[in-house]
Amino acid sequence: MIATKLPKIFFENPTVEVAQSLIGQGFHFHGINGVITETEAYVGQDDPACHAAKGKTPRNAVMFDAAGKLYVYMIYGIHHCMNVVTESEGFPAAVLIRGLYLPEQKLHLDGPGKLCKFLKMDRSHNAIDVIESDACYFFKTKYKLNFTATSRIGIKKGIEKPWRFVSEYLPN
Repeated sequence: MIATKLPKIFFENPTVEVAQSLIGQGFHFHGINGVITETEAYVGQDDPACHAAKGKTPRNAVMFDAAGKLYVYMIYGIHHCMNVVTESEGFPAAVLIRGLYLPEQKLHLDGPGKLCKFLKMDRSHNAIDVIESDACYFFKTKYKLNFTATSRIGIKKGIEKPWRFVSEYLPN
């Protein structure tokens, strides 16, 4: 049975709103279910920390696609990171999923690299349509997690933007 998926219109909203609204929502990937505990927003070519700041490349092309696609990339040559594309087609924006709590395992994956490593997610998962897929999607939960907005971390540019959202509370 598939949970109630978040619809495409959810991801078509402004990226910062999507990043905030994803806190406490669920993520399903090949039989593993988790609750999102941390996100970061990256908004368009005017955001110097956004991968699309210098334009469209083969690496970031999916960011210019329709909302609801995964953008998976590798950093430092060793860690993968998962984002979900937001807003309108042609406008490059995405939300980085930084934290995921797995209630069944009582495990908190606190970092995008740890998250992807645990899920065995890599570049082969880039451009998955989370609206259409039954193996990879975001879903509604009963959780209403409080969160704090902070500066984004792990970047050198655009750090003044309070676009990192993190919940200290882990759902049961």
